[in-house]
Amino acid sequence: MVRAPLGRRLRNNWVMLALMAPGVLFFLVFFYVPMLGNIVAFEDYQPFIGFKDSALVGFANFQELFADAAFWEAVRNTLLFAALQLVLYFPAPLALALLVNSLVGSKVRRFVQSIVYLPHFISWVLVVALFQQVLGGAGLLNNFLRAHGMDPLDIMTNPHAFPLLITAQVIWKDIGWGMIIYLAALANVDQSLYEAAAVDGANRWRRMWHVTLPAVRSVTIMLLVLRLGDVLSVGFEQFLLQRDAVGPRAAEVLDTYVYYHGVVYGDWSIGAAAGLIKGVIGALMIWGANRLAHAFGEQGVYSK
Repeated sequence: MVRAPLGRRLRNNWVMLALMAPGVLFFLVFFYVPMLGNIVAFEDYQPFIGFKDSALVGFANFQELFADAAFWEAVRNTLLFAALQLVLYFPAPLALALLVNSLVGSKVRRFVQSIVYLPHFISWVLVVALFQQVLGGAGLLNNFLRAHGMDPLDIMTNPHAFPLLITAQVIWKDIGWGMIIYLAALANVDQSLYEAAAVDGANRWRRMWHVTLPAVRSVTIMLLVLRLGDVLSVGFEQFLLQRDAVGPRAAEVLDTYVYYHGVVYGDWSIGAAAGLIKGVIGALMIWGANRLAHAFGEQGVYSK
């Protein structure tokens, strides 16, 4: 089959290209062009003289970064929070989607779906304030405990409870939003498969294991690949708002490390070096996770 010339294909698909143009322009302006600023990581960058005239120092910024104990503490905290969110949060939208999908009445299903994804649109400022009102020292929970003669619980300012608190906030805020993708996948499952399984004697759990879960396998693997690529971005605003309450040793992550060193302290080169390391690790995670998806026979984010 002879392929049409490029010019003709462009003319035939000009409508689709026009629709793609705003999205492509957005990514170019806000994602790819700013990547040129990574040169700061290899310079003794001075904002008042710019990129061109700042002295190149090679890998000196990375050497200084690796010698900083606070950087490794931020890496440790980031990996801890990422692991907790991967283990506890990632399966939660699927479990909720299975639960909502099992509801018999469509009106009840739509009502529950509308309620559980509303927290996604609430800002982190309000989420943290809400948790403070419920779990804080003067919150509803501790007031109830005091009223019944029990000792109050230190949750919002306890560094040891902070990882679980952060994960609980993420689950509460975004579980409903993540559920929508799984519900869309479940809506495409052929109902005759459930009927055939029921005729063969499969109970509800067997139908879920042999029909429902295989139907969402591709979506789950794709979301897992994307999640692993963004695994080091555990939430800048969420941690920044609660960093002072539990202390930097418990709440410092790579995003806040970059912010404080690059913006607050004015050490732009060190902040850029930390951000570049995070980006490289994220790209490698996506590549590795996508190769693993191919090994399991799934397409992943992109094909070979």
